[in-house]
Amino acid sequence: MKIPMLDLNAQYEPIMDDIKAAIDKVLASHHYIMGPQVKEFEDKVASSLGIAHAIGCASGTDALVLSVKALGIGNNDEVITTPFSFFATASSIWRNNARPRFVDIDPRTFNLNPELIEAAITPRTKAIMPVHLFGQCSDMTAIMEIARKHGLAVIEDNAQGVGCTWEGKMSCSFGDVGTLSFFPSKNLGAMGDAGMCLTNDDKLAATLRQLRVHGEKPKYFHECVGFNSRLDTMQAAILNIKYDHLEKWSEGRRANAAYYNQHLADIKQIKTPWIDPRAVSIYNQYTLVCEDRDGLKDHLTDKGIACAVYYPLPLHLQQCFKELGYQKADLPISEEMAAKVLSIPIYPELTSTQKEYIVESIQQYYQ
Repeated sequence: MKIPMLDLNAQYEPIMDDIKAAIDKVLASHHYIMGPQVKEFEDKVASSLGIAHAIGCASGTDALVLSVKALGIGNNDEVITTPFSFFATASSIWRNNARPRFVDIDPRTFNLNPELIEAAITPRTKAIMPVHLFGQCSDMTAIMEIARKHGLAVIEDNAQGVGCTWEGKMSCSFGDVGTLSFFPSKNLGAMGDAGMCLTNDDKLAATLRQLRVHGEKPKYFHECVGFNSRLDTMQAAILNIKYDHLEKWSEGRRANAAYYNQHLADIKQIKTPWIDPRAVSIYNQYTLVCEDRDGLKDHLTDKGIACAVYYPLPLHLQQCFKELGYQKADLPISEEMAAKVLSIPIYPELTSTQKEYIVESIQQYYQ
């Protein structure tokens, strides 16, 4: 049996006629840049998440870069964030000539550990950038309390968690700005790159809209140097169709997670994901903490089961950030998790037979 990490054929097949119709509408209009589908999608997301402004852009990475820039964070400023995340989390800070200041994670949630944040604050700290990793919201109650106490901005990196909540409140609605990625492998994926910034701040929203079009306002007049980072009309049209299915897909992911939780519970060599009772996860990944992770990975691969390591080298140890001065063992939980985590297929289209095969293969390895 061959089981991919994500089956886009299974995802798109039931909705492909609607997708094609939406694409055909764009082709008929030839309005490829900032067409009406962009605002339609922005309005749909803002309304459903209960956030005042949604600003589409070219990618999840650009959403982070734009957010840091819009908040006025720049030369030698510091942003506290996690080293256990995709590269864009830290690179968006670096590309604005600021510096990421890494804080270790909670080993249960893999998210930024709020208990360690205050010790990392310096006079140069301007913001905190928590990541809602694998689709589980960070402890935004504690993070926002710290941010308010110290006068810091908060940027929610929600590239993996559109739809996840904390204490009943939607992710991206806590901080000054939140960001989404619609990379094809995400729980809500486009047919290419796409991203979004979300904010309840009218002034910040206006700045983000200006920055995504080269900083112009009005056209051909530039108060600042911005970016060329617009959400493509074609991608917005596709996402408009897919967004209507997101809640159902998220329920499917949670159901698959519940199946794994039940059937993997007796394997002492692994830990299934721990979800804080205050959070509702969308399980963009289902990530195990494993003994002999690499051995299990090879075994599953041999069985035809795709699996992946998110992430094999924490950001504080990446070569490009060497000048920040971090050494091995500085952030021990992140380093330990990098050596032990393994994500297995969780997409909602998984069949019962596929899930059984995955569970049996894991059981077989540890027996």
